[in-house]
Amino acid sequence: MKAERARTALLALALGCGLAGTVQAQDYVRADCRAQLDPSSLRFDTSLHQRWYRRFWTGDCDHLPLCIPGSPNWNSIVGKLLVRGGPAEQAALLPKACRLGQMIGLEWARDKKVRRIDTRDLHAFKGQLEASGDALRGVEQVEASARAKMAR
Repeated sequence: MKAERARTALLALALGCGLAGTVQAQDYVRADCRAQLDPSSLRFDTSLHQRWYRRFWTGDCDHLPLCIPGSPNWNSIVGKLLVRGGPAEQAALLPKACRLGQMIGLEWARDKKVRRIDTRDLHAFKGQLEASGDALRGVEQVEASARAKMAR
């Protein structure tokens, strides 16, 4: 009986830690984006990869080497896109912008030797989003550009 309770307690602890890790991994993403993201896609090569991914979303460097804190960061970009798109586009725009951020951020945050999206690309993507007269169309254009980069 004691052994069974101990196993149950260990299982509960292991499950609790796993859930807590999932929540913590997403806590820096805008609240309205969290439900839009695919948690099964969150695969980090290293802890440094995860920390750079967090920087991508928040602008917080958390002692990352050669990191410049602040804007742009994806949380603020999504906010600006939603304002530009207005209430009529929000239902279509939010999931696309959030998933685009996950895709771009995961690739950009990887080690420089293997990533296919770099900081210059981020600046180009931001420029595309700002230049587009339509927020939703801009997100779709950036997604196409990012996918092309990642296909190389």
